[in-house]
Amino acid sequence: MSQHPSKHMNQTDMTAVLDGRAALVTGGSRGIGEAIVLRLAAAGADVAFTYQHSADRAADLVDRVKALGRRAWAVQADSADPAAVRASVDGAAAEFGRLDILVNNAGAGVIGPIEGIGPEDVDRVLDVNVRAPFIAAQAAVPHLTEGGRIINIGSCMAQRVAFPGGALYATSKTALIGLTNALARELGPRGITVNLIHPGPIDTDMNPADGESAETQHGFTALGRYGTPSDIAATVAHLVGDGGRYISGAAIAVDGGFAA
Repeated sequence: MSQHPSKHMNQTDMTAVLDGRAALVTGGSRGIGEAIVLRLAAAGADVAFTYQHSADRAADLVDRVKALGRRAWAVQADSADPAAVRASVDGAAAEFGRLDILVNNAGAGVIGPIEGIGPEDVDRVLDVNVRAPFIAAQAAVPHLTEGGRIINIGSCMAQRVAFPGGALYATSKTALIGLTNALARELGPRGITVNLIHPGPIDTDMNPADGESAETQHGFTALGRYGTPSDIAATVAHLVGDGGRYISGAAIAVDGGFAA
C-alpha cells in the first residue's frame, strides 16, 4: 500500500493511504455523502456512490473524483428498493473488480408530532434508514475480505432527542446501534470492522446553518455551532484507514457535544 503523497491530493494534503481500495457510499451526491466521496478519493480510493434524483449533480461529482486521479461510478438507486440496493453494491464491486469499504449514508427523515405520522412515513423512513443498510451490508459481505470496512451513518438523535417530533427518525437511527454491534461481532473473525458515526447538526442544504431552526440547534450543542460535512468525512476516513483497524462496534459522536 502506497504511503507516498499523490500529485492529485486536495487541500487536505492527505497521503494516498487507501490506494488500491474501492468504496461505495450510498446517498453520495450531496451533503455529508458528497464530502465522504471526495475525502475517500483524496485518500486514494476509487469511489462509487448512489444518488436518487440529481443526475447532473452526480455527473459533476464523478468529474471531481476523476480530477483527483481516481475512478468513479455513479448509480441511480432508491434506497427504499431492496433490489436497487443490492444491485448498487454488486455493481460497484463489478465496476472496480473489488469492494473494500461500504458507507451506509443515505437517509430519510420525517419530523413531526406522532399523531401526524402516517404508515407511509413509517415505511419510507424504516425502509431507507434501517432495511437499506442491512441489505447493503448483506450484499457487501461476499465481496469484502480481511481489512474490509462498513460504516453506518446514524444521528445524534439516537443518543439524545432534545426536541419533540423526532420519534420516527430517532427510532430508525437507534436501530443502527444494534445492527452495528451485531455485525461487528459477526464479521470480526473475518477481519472486517463495522462502526457507527452519529453526526450532530451539520450544515447542509437539508439543514442549513442559517435555517429556521439553526439557532435552536446551536443551543443544543456544547460548541454552540453547526458542524460541516467535512467533519463527518474526516472521521470516516480515519475509521476506514489504518488508524481504524482496531476499532469495531463503536458508536462515535461527531456532534459538537449535542449528546454531552
